[in-house]
Amino acid sequence: MTVAEPWRWPEETWRSHVERVRAGRSLVDADQARRWKDGARAAVLISFDSDHETPSLRDGETSPGRMAQGEYGARVAVPRILDLLGRYEVPSSFYIPAVCALLRPDEVPAYVAAGHEVAVHGWIHERNTQLTYEQELDLLGRALGVLEEQSGQRPVGIRTPSWDFSDSTLRVIRELGFAYDSSLMADDEPYELLADGEATGIIEIPVEWIRDDAPYLMMDRFASLRPYMAPRHLVQIWKDEFDAAYAAGGVFQLTLHPHIIGHRSRLVVLEELLKHIRTHDDVWVTTHAELAHHLRPALTSEESQ
Repeated sequence: MTVAEPWRWPEETWRSHVERVRAGRSLVDADQARRWKDGARAAVLISFDSDHETPSLRDGETSPGRMAQGEYGARVAVPRILDLLGRYEVPSSFYIPAVCALLRPDEVPAYVAAGHEVAVHGWIHERNTQLTYEQELDLLGRALGVLEEQSGQRPVGIRTPSWDFSDSTLRVIRELGFAYDSSLMADDEPYELLADGEATGIIEIPVEWIRDDAPYLMMDRFASLRPYMAPRHLVQIWKDEFDAAYAAGGVFQLTLHPHIIGHRSRLVVLEELLKHIRTHDDVWVTTHAELAHHLRPALTSEESQ
């Protein structure tokens, strides 16, 4: 069957693609004094995607070199990161594929013991856009079960591998009872997800490639990926993002990867960023789960914008 070029699509076709998963109303209170916990000026969310070996495993790249590059994240970077977060009292959210949790059964409990959130990040960092509904439901359901068993509590949040939705992802998220997603980019601030124009009750805590270490610092010797920015230059971008969020009274959300940010010269700049944030005593540094809990009443409030 010949697929028509997009410029030939009738309106019902292009409109259906746009409306399938869409940003609904903002969940940020219009009243600054009530917006964040304890009247804070802004909210800060630091998160880590503990992918380790799984992106390589997913692609069948199983050489010892590729496995070692991922292993560094769990073996060296995670302990360093937990120490740094503890020193600056920064509760964070760790999104971990189930395969990583099964490889190291002590990792998830260590996050929980340190006061951090554990949330779902797929089974093996699969490309969910290539899966059927049944496959996606099975993988995420099993991942949820692994993390619940290891953490002692059912995760309430999900970040999809590679930050994308298939045609079935939102349906699966709803069926598995997640409270929030953190994979999409339709706003600076949290919003409710719509499915074909209908409210879902799912909170979206948006991400952005600007606030992610991977685009700046990833390395693949057989591809075009090369670190193109010195970490000390990168931290200025993130400081500017935080400063703008603070000025607007909004959310500063950051996504990091242990095997990328966890090297010595890079943790230096993460510490510099945390120091900068901590010079502001009126910010709420919290987890994605806690922010979602704080925003939940706005889903039923007529006052949310």
